[in-house]
Amino acid sequence: MRRTSRPLLAAITTTTLVALATLSGCTDAGTGSGAAGGGKTTLTLGMTQDIQGWDPTSQPSYQGWASSAVYDSPIRCDATGKPQPYAAESFTFKPDNTGVTLHLRQGMKFSDGTPVDAAAVKASVEYAGKHGGSAARFERMKVATPDDLTVVITYPEANPLLSARLCELRLASPKYTAAGDTNKAPVGSGPYTLDASATTAGSQYTFVKNDRYWDSKSYPYKKLVIKVITNETATINALKTGQLDGSLITQATYNQAEGAGLKIVAQKSQVTRLLITDHLGKKVPALGDVNVRRAMNMVFDKEALAKNLYRGLATPTAQIFRTGSDAYIDDLKDPYPFDVEAAKKLMAKAGYAEGFTLEIPYMQGQGLDALMPVIKQQLSLINIKVKQKTLSGPNAISELLSGKYPVPFWQLGNFGDSRLDIADYLLPDGIWNVSHQEDATVNKHWKKISTVAAEKSAEDQQAINRYVVDQAWFVPLAATSMFYAHNADIDVRPANDSDGLHPVLRDFQ
Repeated sequence: MRRTSRPLLAAITTTTLVALATLSGCTDAGTGSGAAGGGKTTLTLGMTQDIQGWDPTSQPSYQGWASSAVYDSPIRCDATGKPQPYAAESFTFKPDNTGVTLHLRQGMKFSDGTPVDAAAVKASVEYAGKHGGSAARFERMKVATPDDLTVVITYPEANPLLSARLCELRLASPKYTAAGDTNKAPVGSGPYTLDASATTAGSQYTFVKNDRYWDSKSYPYKKLVIKVITNETATINALKTGQLDGSLITQATYNQAEGAGLKIVAQKSQVTRLLITDHLGKKVPALGDVNVRRAMNMVFDKEALAKNLYRGLATPTAQIFRTGSDAYIDDLKDPYPFDVEAAKKLMAKAGYAEGFTLEIPYMQGQGLDALMPVIKQQLSLINIKVKQKTLSGPNAISELLSGKYPVPFWQLGNFGDSRLDIADYLLPDGIWNVSHQEDATVNKHWKKISTVAAEKSAEDQQAINRYVVDQAWFVPLAATSMFYAHNADIDVRPANDSDGLHPVLRDFQ
């Protein structure tokens, strides 16, 4: 799972029993193409974690089907992160990345009848700049509205992530956000509206199609049902019995799903890794020595991990970026091959032959449970004693990102636009740079990246990649895939998700 900035991760919940009870009484799920005459009626999806409510600023990109059902965005980002028309039918970005002019579609309305006009977009930007965990991304945007359908957004300095931020922005009715209680039924302009009478928070969310939506043809189902099921065994059983049309699965149930005749969409877009964010050694002095960080890389047999723990459904990797992205280096060889004796020599060279103690946090139940003992065992070979910090519950993500633990263990997804990875993982204000440490080399290249179009920044992005590999800021273990299982009654198009996590709502046909 990802997760990452991106308000990607909603709180982890414990709704398994409720979800199972809901499934046992399910009667209309799995009717993706079962209506008379072959027409598509209901799409029922499983979601492995609950949403945090309906506030437009707290919507995750990970499993964000509920959000994309009810909310539109000014633009959308395609699989490679490039902006595409959405609520804005056209747009023009300034060459220096300091602003954009949006031209909205005519006739759009929120579900309360309020027009989706320039004033509404301005209100949504201003609301996002004052609410939610990503407020800093919007608070410095200045919005002008020359006319009802034109929005001019400017930023005080070059911002190469401006298009990505506008893809994240959820447009909501100004009346709705001004009322103050945004956890009531959402008021957006998306392809569906929430059916509150058939919804139980934490268990099932039901939506009916908005036939007036400007791109209604891309959403063929008259009804959308999303069920929260946090237990993977329950998910597989629901898929087998037709109570779900589709859901995320993991390597643990891949063979079971395949054996049941389910179709599986795989997208290699994650790297399981240790994030050594205290590379200055301010909290753990040993981590400030590059030889220690390199030694930590050399004690893991990545080939064996990919083959045995990931059941052959992963590949070893030395870099954190997604294959095909601008920062990815095709011919990069792993500079830290598995060699425990060489790792011990590096520890001795750094003055840490006797090792040290390191507290490493990880989230339980997110596909890392079998790997955590391996982390402890292998690091012990160079006398690094790992104190495992197991995180669970609604505060798990905030704990992981708190900075208390300078070496989180996580499987992070990678964006099609690798500038977002650099911002999230390497810049001092990056959400996954939990120690928030600055680096002159990264800053130098980022300054150049910031003022040019994405296609002109590949050289500097790859320079950053080579630098962090050389400095061993991460211990990449395996490039893994997200697996989405679905029944044969629905068609799932190749993923359009710029996060590379799973099919998005418009992919279900």
